[in-house]
Amino acid sequence: MEPAPLDASVVSLVAGSCLCRRIQQASRTVGKRFDEAFRPVGLSNWQFTLLMALAAPKPRTVSQVAADLGMDRTTATKNLQPLERRGLVEIRADVKDRRVRRITLTREGQALLGEAIARWRTVNEAVAAPLSRGDLAALMSGLEAISAEQD
Repeated sequence: MEPAPLDASVVSLVAGSCLCRRIQQASRTVGKRFDEAFRPVGLSNWQFTLLMALAAPKPRTVSQVAADLGMDRTTATKNLQPLERRGLVEIRADVKDRRVRRITLTREGQALLGEAIARWRTVNEAVAAPLSRGDLAALMSGLEAISAEQD
């Protein structure tokens, strides 16, 4: 027995109001632009974001970075490994609690991140350009509210 066709009004409702689809589409579009900008320095947009999360004065833990980026520890650890292999980050046991892993940017990581920030600025401004200041502020606020709700 074949399933009944979906009601056209439901399909239209979802197509017209699905936040998930729109956020995914925007994420892919924006991500591609940043990936293109970071390609010459050998980073993906996600790696840039991860390096920026580590650009804190004090070494961060894997759990702190994972929480800041809305991911689990396992995923954060997996994403840190290529950066560690490239010598961009160092992961060490905490001096007070050997079970805790602290991550720091190496000099190479800091230098690469500095180079990437200039590329980020150009693309970030280009992505934001079609939006008015008010629309951009509302977008940032809305995305932060959605992300905060998940915590």
